[in-house]
Amino acid sequence: MNPPPAAPVRPARDIRVDFLRGLALWFIFITHTPGNLLAHATLRNVAFCDATEVFVLLAGYAAGIAYGRMLEREGWLAAAARLVGRMGTLYVAHIFLFVVFAAQVGFSAAALNQAAYLDELHLDPFGNEPYRALLEALLLRYQPHFLDILPLYIVVLGLFALALPLIRRPAWLLGLSVALYAVTRATGLGLPSWTGSGWFFNPFAWQLLFVIGVLLGRAEPARLLRRFPWQRGLALLAGALLLAAAASLNLVWHGPGFGVQAPEWMGAALSRVDKAALHPVRLASVLLLCWLVGHLIPRNAAWLGHPLAAVFVMMGQQGLPVFCSGIFLSFLGRLALESASGPLAQVAVNVTGLAALIAVAVVSAWYGGEAKRKLTPALPAAAAPARP
Repeated sequence: MNPPPAAPVRPARDIRVDFLRGLALWFIFITHTPGNLLAHATLRNVAFCDATEVFVLLAGYAAGIAYGRMLEREGWLAAAARLVGRMGTLYVAHIFLFVVFAAQVGFSAAALNQAAYLDELHLDPFGNEPYRALLEALLLRYQPHFLDILPLYIVVLGLFALALPLIRRPAWLLGLSVALYAVTRATGLGLPSWTGSGWFFNPFAWQLLFVIGVLLGRAEPARLLRRFPWQRGLALLAGALLLAAAASLNLVWHGPGFGVQAPEWMGAALSRVDKAALHPVRLASVLLLCWLVGHLIPRNAAWLGHPLAAVFVMMGQQGLPVFCSGIFLSFLGRLALESASGPLAQVAVNVTGLAALIAVAVVSAWYGGEAKRKLTPALPAAAAPARP
């Protein structure tokens, strides 16, 4: 009698994804804290992309693995239902974050007599028409500054739920995604907002980056390496482009402070690389970085097991609570840097902020593990698997 066919061997979890997502979440906290000098060392200062692009790409990668397997096991309806459930979780988190953030900023503005906080963070409509603003926030048509990433993610997941069966036909999925991106870039297609300016992050453009992440997550690692092999010439070109990007960005942004004026054409060119509709330059930049990182950091890199890397891995695995906490903590960091200056204050804000994010990740991981253990019924002795 022939032995039963062996179950397909699935690759182990790619810890690099969790590590990079945790790093991106830390970068988001840093860049959302005005006056934080460490922001000059984040991705946005060396490339035509930032932590947001990294976060969306990796979110697609994780979704492609998780929901693709669910589609294979349980079918489209069950997988789509889980996606809708995830959208509901993100929606509740967004509304909770909106209420907490509005209360935090509003109280600080009143207590410190700093009405500029409301204007800068686009919370002045909430002060003028609180009931209408709350309704528009529930409809996702009102998104204050820093509170526009989760609505983007919600809509992108909704589009993915509809297109989920096309995972089996990656060329069709990518083709339709590129077409929607091209139409969006050409026509300005987008979702309306209460203020009339549209969503800052246009989900019809950003879905392309998410879909690319989905397809990367679905592909076998060995096949990816064969399809996108290491090429020394391309790596040197990528390094040169990153250096050129870093030089031009810092010259335009920081050159005047040192008495160096960037050419007008350079500033005009950079101003056209918009983030709202994911300019092709930003898309190409994050994909080039993805190719570099995928080759320069092996899946089994020993340093990923180091405790310092492990904290970022845990942060990446607990992305939602860490992200929400980072928004709240970044404003506290701003208040701290406005009340005290100097290197000591900078170190205190960044170290304390990182420690708080790690603590949130640890508590969230512990609570999630405890909840799973409580919800999983114990097997009766007769049903327990025999030990070898």
